[in-house]
Amino acid sequence: MSYIVFENIEKYYGENHVLKNTNLSIHKGEFVTLLGSSGCGKSTLLRCLAGLEGVTSGKIFLDGEDITFWNPKSRNIGMIFQQYSLFPNMNVYNNISFGLRMKKVKKDTINGLVKDTLKIVDLQGYEKRYPYQLSGGEQQRVALARCIVTKPKVLLLDEPLSAVDAKLRKSLQARIKEIHRELNMTSIFVTHDQDEAMTMSDTIHIMRDGIIEQSGTPFEVYSNPKSIFAASFVGNYNILEKDQFSKLINQEYSTYSKIVIRPETIEISHVKLESCKDSYSVSGKIIGILPQGNIIRYTVDINSVSLKVDVLFNDLELYALGQEVYLKFKKNHCINL
Repeated sequence: MSYIVFENIEKYYGENHVLKNTNLSIHKGEFVTLLGSSGCGKSTLLRCLAGLEGVTSGKIFLDGEDITFWNPKSRNIGMIFQQYSLFPNMNVYNNISFGLRMKKVKKDTINGLVKDTLKIVDLQGYEKRYPYQLSGGEQQRVALARCIVTKPKVLLLDEPLSAVDAKLRKSLQARIKEIHRELNMTSIFVTHDQDEAMTMSDTIHIMRDGIIEQSGTPFEVYSNPKSIFAASFVGNYNILEKDQFSKLINQEYSTYSKIVIRPETIEISHVKLESCKDSYSVSGKIIGILPQGNIIRYTVDINSVSLKVDVLFNDLELYALGQEVYLKFKKNHCINL
């Protein structure tokens, strides 16, 4: 049986229908990400699990027990919010030990647990510092330590890295994932950042308007989207109507209403690429160039159809605006939706 089960969850705020018959199962020790745009219901689902919000109908199970109406303290669930919410008048030690002290844990036990947890989050020697003396990343690690020191059954992370800069964000993503593996803790992460979801997750659940649009491993949701929304939210697919695709390949194609192609699966060259039975070859003109770190995105016009093409940066094979180029892409990389 799954460790966490959401069963037919409905949630209304007045007339606002936020969660719509949501069904979701999570295995013990899994790192799950709820991915979606603002207002899709992902944080509400997290808060329902934590007991911070009640469900309108449906049931929530944790480790085989129906916790739908349990109070938050009884659920043994740790939650980290976007804001660090540290006590400004307490030092690091007292912030981390706060939950243990509320549970009346013995002082010697608290000392040992805090010491071990500081080591896990790489903050040894920071015990006497106050939040104002810490960087944003250090404060977030203190918030993480405060959650995991109580050894919760589930760790919930509600966009905890959105307030830190890009470089630090990458570092914290890696550390959170490492801690998850070290502690074998069931973790649910909420984000609207597809790259973050791809980096951190065992399983991604894409949410839209209160429903689960698609679930799967990062590879599955990226390489095999089940809807136009999933294709547009994860990755940077070329999304073409069937008449556009027919113009692109210069032949009639009417099997499906939409066709999506990942930009990085398209081969580009300054010399003609021969087509074969399992691929299409076309020619066009470069109308856009967008550097993206180690990736260059070219926009190519083919028969008045624009196609994005992603290639690794290589200064020996750069193309210029207006240059004629040749493209080739496999038929099995053209996903029909």
